[in-house]
Amino acid sequence: MRKWSRKNSLSGPKLRSEMDEHEATVLRSLIGAVSGLLSDRAAETPEDELAALTGLRTGNSSPPDDPQLLRLLPDFHRAEPGSPDAKRADLNSALRSLHEPEIIDAKLAAGRVVLDSCPETGGKIVLTPEQADAWLAALTDVRLALGTLLDIDDETPDHFDPSDPRAPHLDVYHWLTWMQDSMLQALAP
Repeated sequence: MRKWSRKNSLSGPKLRSEMDEHEATVLRSLIGAVSGLLSDRAAETPEDELAALTGLRTGNSSPPDDPQLLRLLPDFHRAEPGSPDAKRADLNSALRSLHEPEIIDAKLAAGRVVLDSCPETGGKIVLTPEQADAWLAALTDVRLALGTLLDIDDETPDHFDPSDPRAPHLDVYHWLTWMQDSMLQALAP
């Protein structure tokens, strides 16, 4: 992949890059996997009679069991030291039920922008700043999911031993990080 560059045109600024077929396939696959996790979560929403009567959408009130989904859809409120956990659970349950559908919709929409603008066989990519924002959001979601899967934290080395089965995935994680950083630099005025 080439570094992202910013070009000004009559229709406004555009971000440009180029990706080979393998890179496009990997990126599209990762976006599809994260979108699948989110779509499955949305489909698991229990039916709510009040929501059906009022037209308000509600989401799951309980946090996801899957660690990757929990990282993508974290609790809304963290307890203060010494506060009772029951109040925090009730607050998180209510906030999750109210806001999770919109959050999932936004994450899926960002993923669709990437899938719509990333050529399946690789090639040139030209994005508006709005599309670039969607790419940044989708790349963040993929990095969060992949980082959770790889147990990435502050202590994670830059490279795993080549015999470690996580080594190629860490390389992909670093590539996504580089892509995101390059895009942010191109977006900066």
